[in-house]
Amino acid sequence: MAVAGERGRFAVAVAYCAFVLVGVSAGVGGVLLPAQMSDYGVDRAKIGITFFVFSAGFMLAGASTGALVHRLGTRVALAAGTAVFALSAFYTATRPTFAGLVVVQVALGYGIGVLEAVLNTYLAQLSGAARRVNWLHAFFGVGALVGPLLATWMLSSRSWTSVWLVIAVLLVPLLIGILLAFPLGASSGPAPGTERRGLLTDTVRDRSVQLGALFLAVYVGLEISVGNWGFSFLVDGRGQSRLLAGYAVSGFWFGLTAGRFVISPVASWIGLSELGMTFACLTGIAAVIGLIWLASGPVMDSASFALLGFFLGPVFPTTMAITPRLTEQRRVPTAIGVINGVSVIGGSVLPWLAGTITESAGVSALIPFSVTLAALLLLIWWRLARQLGLVRQTVTVG
Repeated sequence: MAVAGERGRFAVAVAYCAFVLVGVSAGVGGVLLPAQMSDYGVDRAKIGITFFVFSAGFMLAGASTGALVHRLGTRVALAAGTAVFALSAFYTATRPTFAGLVVVQVALGYGIGVLEAVLNTYLAQLSGAARRVNWLHAFFGVGALVGPLLATWMLSSRSWTSVWLVIAVLLVPLLIGILLAFPLGASSGPAPGTERRGLLTDTVRDRSVQLGALFLAVYVGLEISVGNWGFSFLVDGRGQSRLLAGYAVSGFWFGLTAGRFVISPVASWIGLSELGMTFACLTGIAAVIGLIWLASGPVMDSASFALLGFFLGPVFPTTMAITPRLTEQRRVPTAIGVINGVSVIGGSVLPWLAGTITESAGVSALIPFSVTLAALLLLIWWRLARQLGLVRQTVTVG
């Protein structure tokens, strides 16, 4: 459907603003981790528990969003997700006990998960959906770029809780904008029931969907591992100042955002397919991580982190874009939900594993860990490309 008038354009603008704030909340994480560990007296392995608990909330959102939209409609579902997000941020800003910090991650993950899922669904139904959804994720990168800068600046004179207070306050006008901009109507999709559960089972068993989910689980794990532990790597492993390290991590998120805006149009202009473009990006990822391993220095590290983010940028949205080619048309919405939901598992398990490894082997172990993930991505994408060829042959024969 097309964007209906000024209200429709306002809704799209609010969606982009929402993803900016989601990106800010993700971007501040790595910079705040050392302050949180010091404040609570915990190590990297223990603070990593928050990654798992957040992911549990996010996956719960993925499992329940369809029913939420069907019963309450787009506007109320978005308002509910945003309200849970805001209340969780306000609670975090009170400096709860460590147990409280862990528990609130369920609500935080759920609120963000509902917000992401409903906005992706809403924009996917508009005209020019591919461009709009890619821009949606690019605006996440804008927020993730601003987040480390905001956290680094505020930590110079304030506690880590003040950063979450700012995020909570910014979510209030977002909630108002959602109530004003989005339609009240319910989803036009099928109601939850036996047919839907059967479709989910068929989709989960699809080999191509399994490969796509595994690929994005590893990808998100690599992205968040670098985003969360890169700051500690630069400060403790390379001896950089906290200010320069914060700028370098911001450069990583800037590269991620720029890659989503730039690489896909350039690849299209030179006639490179999505598969070829992603192979090129994955090769660039592995090469840049190797460069970080072999070369050091503030300028080289900052440039390498930005270049790493640049090559990582298009991988997630491009994988989502080819998902309709991986399975039957009737399974596509479910497949996208499954792939997106599984990706958060990698986004929790692998950063936790990175923290645990660096806790025992030293923070410099982040780089060989990242090289291993980059190699695994190349292998899975090669298998996925072969599987895509098999799917095309099956469709052609059929």
